[in-house]
Amino acid sequence: MKGIRYLVDERQEKVAVQIDLKKYGELWEDFYDIIVAESRKEEETVDWESVKKELKAEGKLPEDV
Repeated sequence: MKGIRYLVDERQEKVAVQIDLKKYGELWEDFYDIIVAESRKEEETVDWESVKKELKAEGKLPEDV
């Protein structure tokens, strides 16, 4: 595939990939977002109302939001 290169180990097994970001930059961003989301799926969540209350207390969000 043009713009994609696989790096292989001594057994010729694929261990990494190089992506031409000029050609596939937008796809890379989507792929990266998926990796980040997957890595965080076990993290504790915080509900929006708690976040909003904290941001208002810190003056980072207007009171009328």
